[in-house]
Amino acid sequence: MIISIEKKKFSEAVHTVARFAERKSGTLPILSSILIIAGDDGIKLRATNLETGIDLKLTGDKKQDGVIAIPATILQQIASSLSGEGMVTIEQSGEVARITSGTSKSTIKTAPYDDFPSIPFPENPTNRVIVSGVILKNLLLSIASCASPSTIRPELASVLLSVEGGVLTTVATDSFRLAEKKTSLTSKGSQGKVLIPAKNALDVAQALPDEEIIISFDEHQCAFVSEEGMLVTRLTNAAYPDYRQIIPKESVVEAVVLKKDFESALKRTTVFSDAFQKVRLSIDPKTKTLSLFARNADIGESVETINAQINGTPIELSFNHRYLSAALPLTQAESISITASGIGRPILIKGVGDATLLYLVSPMNQ
Repeated sequence: MIISIEKKKFSEAVHTVARFAERKSGTLPILSSILIIAGDDGIKLRATNLETGIDLKLTGDKKQDGVIAIPATILQQIASSLSGEGMVTIEQSGEVARITSGTSKSTIKTAPYDDFPSIPFPENPTNRVIVSGVILKNLLLSIASCASPSTIRPELASVLLSVEGGVLTTVATDSFRLAEKKTSLTSKGSQGKVLIPAKNALDVAQALPDEEIIISFDEHQCAFVSEEGMLVTRLTNAAYPDYRQIIPKESVVEAVVLKKDFESALKRTTVFSDAFQKVRLSIDPKTKTLSLFARNADIGESVETINAQINGTPIELSFNHRYLSAALPLTQAESISITASGIGRPILIKGVGDATLLYLVSPMNQ
């Protein structure tokens, strides 16, 4: 193998692909390597940890075909050291690879690549959805953190992607709060649902290109295909809860506030929250105000009051402040509406004029 690639493109590609290599060698050491392929399809970088996989195309000069496997951590360190303009040349000689860039030359012992597994593609490619990569990336990155960090219930540690009626819906919940984001598709494509482990969803999102991609899925795998290559993730084999049943149908009060005012007040109040990160939220229709209160026996207490448009009856609920603040980056709206359906019941947070977001958060015990 003899290939030459621009430094910047090579460095970016290595850091993207390395995310999908196995961090621990485990029973199959080759999984901690990146496969570099020069063949009829051009130049590719490939990595997989058996949960997720990537096959990334690279533009460059291919003088001789070949396949080599280089440990991902070493290749990352070399890529990080590259600076300035110019080319990187990789030349294979027996069991070593020589990487040359300007006056820098490195000789690396390669790994046997025969055991490198193929990256599985969905067996039934009839399930296809076309979507903007940048839109899907934002959807996944915005809500994946709302999934459960525990794998005791795999479905709650996953992100639901649902396509129905030309709308792509992403959902994540940890049973304490739930986030739903929607986007309209230019083409209706297939109907269906897939459940992606949240960690996999984050890795995929960070590697997605901005341009149009094709989502292809079956019962076990989901692939994201673009002109730059392919990303694949294993799916969670579980049924997602019918979250629509827990969304309150009626409300006792609704408050509309400027998002920046609520965010600032919440940030100042949380300084005084206790070990349980509790903040008390009060809505008062008489004074048309929304208040946030926190008390810490070791620090003191704080109350923040902001003006609001309010319809309904007064209510007072306590929340984990992290769950309240997590809703704010999910909408670009200038104002948010907070709807309560009663003591001990979840509240709904939406962006005013933003039909793409629904955020549900359960209160703490008073």
